[in-house]
Amino acid sequence: MFIAKLKDYAAFSKLRLASLVVFSALCGYLMAADTTNWKDLILLLIGGFFVTGSSNGFNQIIERKPDALMKRTQNRPLPQNRMSVQEAIIVASVMGLLGIILLYLINPLSALLGAIALFLYTAVYTPLKKETPFAVFIGAFPGAIPPMLGYIAFTGALDLEAWILFAVQFMWQFPHFWAIAWKLDDDYKLAGFKMLPSGNRDKSSAYLILVYTLMMIPASLLPLFFGLSGYISGGVILIAGIGFLVLAIKLFKTLSLPDASRLMFASFIYLPVVQVAMLIDKL
Repeated sequence: MFIAKLKDYAAFSKLRLASLVVFSALCGYLMAADTTNWKDLILLLIGGFFVTGSSNGFNQIIERKPDALMKRTQNRPLPQNRMSVQEAIIVASVMGLLGIILLYLINPLSALLGAIALFLYTAVYTPLKKETPFAVFIGAFPGAIPPMLGYIAFTGALDLEAWILFAVQFMWQFPHFWAIAWKLDDDYKLAGFKMLPSGNRDKSSAYLILVYTLMMIPASLLPLFFGLSGYISGGVILIAGIGFLVLAIKLFKTLSLPDASRLMFASFIYLPVVQVAMLIDKL
């Protein structure tokens, strides 16, 4: 019973996704840090996880009926009535409040960024998914905050370097989410979600995926241009970006689900490769 409840809480907070978000925040912190304040780092990791888990939880509360319609999400705790709405609201609220408090203990700006990310994801991005593909653009803002949050957790200042890390993750999200949306389009349409830029698996959507993939490469090289990282990471990023672009071109030519899947998996690999390359270069 206890293990089953833990699994439900893990699914409710989207444990794997939250862990990837925390990894981005960790990379942002390490990019800024010349020494490690372990107290602040632990507060960042736990607080960032709670804010992300809260965002994911509120997302599932709002989308519990659409989730019941999609194969990918119909086994989540709320659609299966393994968790009541009241319990879900309490858990998500407690996680969000604790997360923001922990971030505040680092500095007020970190708490403000965490609160903005929670609000945008829950109150703006989530409702818009049924209204317009523009929701992906809105969702890219809270999605790009983690590395900026990590950087600011060390510096306490919203400076150019923090915005550069934000820009890298911001541009990556468009080909990433659209590749996922291409693969899951049938499921999304069952729930009434409009996630592809044109609304369909067509040349228009594939073209925009290609364009944003191309734009992602110079955005990912901004740390090199502004001296935040060096030529080793620049070379790695350029090679990874060209590989990503080749897959986007292939999708544009074929419009096939297998090529969308390859692009999706490449997007999961691309961001941590870029972030780790920047960290190694910093050493």
